Amino acid sequence: MFTGRKLALSVAFTVLVALATGVSCKGFFVQPTLTSLAINPTAPSVDVGQQETLSVYGTYDDGSRSVLSSGVSWSSDTPTVATVGASTGVLAGVAPGSAGITASAQALSASASATVVLTGATLAVTPTTETVALSGTAAPFTFTATAGSVVVDITTDNGGTLTITPASTDLTCTPSGGTEVCSADSSTALGAYTLTMTYPGATNTISATLTVTD
Repeated sequence: MFTGRKLALSVAFTVLVALATGVSCKGFFVQPTLTSLAINPTAPSVDVGQQETLSVYGTYDDGSRSVLSSGVSWSSDTPTVATVGASTGVLAGVAPGSAGITASAQALSASASATVVLTGATLAVTPTTETVALSGTAAPFTFTATAGSVVVDITTDNGGTLTITPASTDLTCTPSGGTEVCSADSSTALGAYTLTMTYPGATNTISATLTVTD
């Protein structure tokens, strides 16, 4: 008499257990959602002709963090300075300067500024002396960095730092076509000024003299 009822209860219990187990599994093993990306290292630096492999860390909505080993697309906004493998993240230095590197995955992206330098380079300048008249422009100075067989022009827009001594707001130098072009306005004090170029990782600094005349 109770056999059918017991069987029904047993089946119902089995179904409930299966449903509970399914819900429990789904509750405990939900795939975390990727919420942000970060490139490592955050400010990569590489020498001309050298390479470095970049990586991407992903942060998930459960607070976990891990390296993304696939599904990442890479790009460089200045491939004349640095290239990056579209799927590998291998950064390669082409010429001194800075390039923006972007990594994208699952509709998210991260950016980093890569610097390309010539470590151990020797600096030189041509000419070493020049003159400029008030309200005039001097012949351009060409600063170069040499490392092994690599020779590149260095300016203040690709990593060089140019200092004018004595300091003057009336005498200015700006990069143009791989050179530094210096101009003196009508208020510039007459006399000799030293232009000193420094460059990250170089073995020396190099100076030229610019004389302001009336």
